[in-house]
Amino acid sequence: MEKLLYVLWRPLDSTPEQFRGELLERSSHLFLEMGARAVSVNVSDDQSAFADHLRITQLETSPSATLSLWLDTHLARGPFEHELAGASARLAGYLVLESVPIVNTEHPVDGAGRIPGLCTVAFLQKPAHMDYEHWRDRWQNHHTHVAIETQSTFLYIQNVVVRALVPDAPPWTAIVEECFPKEAATDPMVFYDARGSDEKLRANQRRMFESCQTFIDFPTLESHPMSSYVVKAVQP
Repeated sequence: MEKLLYVLWRPLDSTPEQFRGELLERSSHLFLEMGARAVSVNVSDDQSAFADHLRITQLETSPSATLSLWLDTHLARGPFEHELAGASARLAGYLVLESVPIVNTEHPVDGAGRIPGLCTVAFLQKPAHMDYEHWRDRWQNHHTHVAIETQSTFLYIQNVVVRALVPDAPPWTAIVEECFPKEAATDPMVFYDARGSDEKLRANQRRMFESCQTFIDFPTLESHPMSSYVVKAVQP
C-alpha cells in the first residue's frame, strides 16, 4: 500500500466551505468506491479561519487543501487524479513515505470526521546548500525530538516526498501535518507547551527556532492553518 498526497488549489468560483464539501463528498463516497484504502483531507475553511494569522506563504496563490489517498499501488491513481483535477483549480501530487512520530490517541474526531483544534500543514524545500541525506538527518533524527519536546502537538505526520506524480509540481522535499489544541493559535504558552512558565516558554522558543534554522529554507517555506478530516483511517 502506498500513500499519495495531493495539494489542491480552490477554484475562484467556490467558497472555502463549498470546496471542503466537494472534497469530503468525493472522498467519503466516490474515492472509497473506487478502491481507496483510506482517505484524509486537510482544508482551509471557516473552522480554521481563527488561525489565519499563522499562515506563512511565498506563493502568489496559496494552496487550499491537501488530500491523502492510500492505494494498493500509485499506478492506479489515474481516475482519482481526474476527479481531483475536476474539483480544483490546480493540483500537485506526490508519492510520499509517511512517518508518524506522534499518533493521535487523545482527541477523537467529531461527527463530521474533523480532528478538533488546529492543523498546520507545512511544505518544506531542502536548502540548496545541503545534500539530501544531511538535510533528512537534521530534520528527522534531530529536529523531530526538539519539536515533540517543545510544542503541544498531539498528531505529527512527516511525509517524505519520494517523487512528484504530476508535471509542474512545486519542488517540495517534505510535507508535514501537525495538530495542536485550538488555544495554541493565540497563546504561545499553549503552543510551546510551557505550562505557565515564562522561562520554559523562552527556552522552548529558542530551541525550536535554533533547530529549524539547521534544515528549513525559510524563503521557500509554506505553512498553512487548516482543518483536518479523517474520512477513513488506515487500518493496521
